[in-house]
This record gives sequence, C-alpha cells and structure tokens, in this order.
Amino acid sequence: MRVVSAEEVTRYLSWGGLIQRLHTTFVNGVESPPRHHHAMHRPDGEATMLLMPAWEAAGYIGVKMVNVFPQNADHGIPAISGLYLLSEGKHGQPLACIDGSELTRRRTAASALAAQALANENAETLLVVGTGKLAPMVIEAHASVRPIKRVLIWGRNPSKAAAIANEYAERFETQVVEELAAAVAEADIVSCVTLSTQPLIKGEWLTPGTHLDLIGAFRPQMRETDALCLRRSEVFVDTYAGAKGEAGDILQAIEEGEFQFDQIQAELAEVLSGAKSGRSTPEAITLFKSVGASLEDLAAAIEVWESLPESTAS
Repeated sequence: MRVVSAEEVTRYLSWGGLIQRLHTTFVNGVESPPRHHHAMHRPDGEATMLLMPAWEAAGYIGVKMVNVFPQNADHGIPAISGLYLLSEGKHGQPLACIDGSELTRRRTAASALAAQALANENAETLLVVGTGKLAPMVIEAHASVRPIKRVLIWGRNPSKAAAIANEYAERFETQVVEELAAAVAEADIVSCVTLSTQPLIKGEWLTPGTHLDLIGAFRPQMRETDALCLRRSEVFVDTYAGAKGEAGDILQAIEEGEFQFDQIQAELAEVLSGAKSGRSTPEAITLFKSVGASLEDLAAAIEVWESLPESTAS
C-alpha cells in the first residue's frame, strides 16, 4: 500500500483535473452512506470525528477519517486533520493511505464546480470570509473557473488576513477588509470558510448577481448567514441528504420559520446533469451550501491515485 503525503497531494491534484473529476463523479454518482458524526468530549473542549465512506458501483472504494478540533487555533495548529484509505474495487485490497487534511482542503474545489455552474461568467471580485487553511484553497479553486482579478479577505485575526493577502498580491489585487457589509456589496462571489455559530453575512447586504458560497459550517449548530440570505437567494446544495442532516444555515432558518426545505432549487448533481436549471438570470442571487460529501473525497482520492506516476487504475 502506498502512503501519499500532503506534498504529493499538492503536486499531483491539479485544480483542472480535480474539478473535471468531481463533475464526472457528481453526474455518474457513487454509493455514499450518511456521514458518521461522533462528538468527542476532550479536556480542553468539544471535538468531532467524521467517518465518510463511498464506493463506485464496480470500482474504487474509499473512506475518510477526519478529526475536527476547533480549539487547535489556540495552539497554532490546524483545526482539521485526517487520512483517506483508498482500495481497489475488484478484491477490496488497499491501494493508498492519502493525507486527509490536504485532500480535504483541495476537494473544496466542489464549491468552485458549483460556482462554475451558478456564478455569473464575468465574476471578477472574490470575497473570502475566514483565514484558516481553506482560505487559500477557495482563492485557487474559484480563480480556476472564473476570471478573478480582485480578492478581498476578512477575518477575525487581521494578521492572518494580511498574510493571505500578501501571499496572493502578485497574482491578484488583494485587500484586507474590516467592514463586511461593504465588502459583500462589492463582491461577485462571497466564499465563507469559518466555523462560526453566529451569522456573519446578512441578507440585506447582498446585491443583485452575487453568488454566495457557504463551506465552513458543517453542523446543525453552526451557521455563516442569517435567514434573509436564504430568502433572497436561489438556494442550491451539494446533496439533499447532507443539507437535511447538517447544514446549519438551512436548518436554523427552517427552525425560525423563515425557510422551507422544498425551497431548495436543486442539488449539484441535478444542475450538472441538466435535470434542473441553475441561476435564473444574471441579476439573481445564488447561494450554494456545502457540508462536504464523501463523493467529493472519493473523487479527489481517485484523481490523486491515477495521477501518481507509478500508479495503475483499479
């Protein structure tokens, strides 16, 4: 069995290849049971273990284990860590143990795939809300599908926001922003990658044509937007099952009586296959809520495996 490091994931998992693989996998489908979600009570706070299995009908088999420790921010280490085990489909033999943190970071490209289908084609200004490990990934991924020229960055820690702005200053016009309301009004795409439990984005700030990309909140108790964001938007999700079980932005808006589940326009596979339409007009506000799906991890793991120089497809 091959051990694939984070550095190798970075080297061999190109954005173009990953986005195309995700598109194919969403359209073709895989078997993906509900994510196993286990709360862990640690001495310094709450943590979560996630187990995410998926398999092709006659092909690859995979499972990801992720540990989420929000309190790691106090120690200067990433909040999310894990690994991915990929097996071949004929006999179930393990092929590779892949660094799960880097795989998870890069499979954020699913949101770029959604933006490719939902955001206006001339979207040039990207606002990134959050300064964790996913922030650079959404910049890279969205820039691979839309002509991004300006990148605005907001975070609770200004020094982290400044570091990201400096990292991308040669490729884009970057700016650290303090006033979220003004930044949201300027942005063509707003991408949120936080672990917030309180709304950060207010619906009253959204302007016609905006695409709102919600990645961070992955538990019912978490949310990055208020209910007005959903009410003003054409709402899409990565999967209905994930949205119904874990999308705090949607579930809390429903609890408040401000939204209904059947108001969701489509899940991503329906848009990509043409079964349902995406954005209705250039002036519409679109919202894509992702909680992460095991389908995405399997697609990313397969793309890594088949891109390794010495690997052979199962």
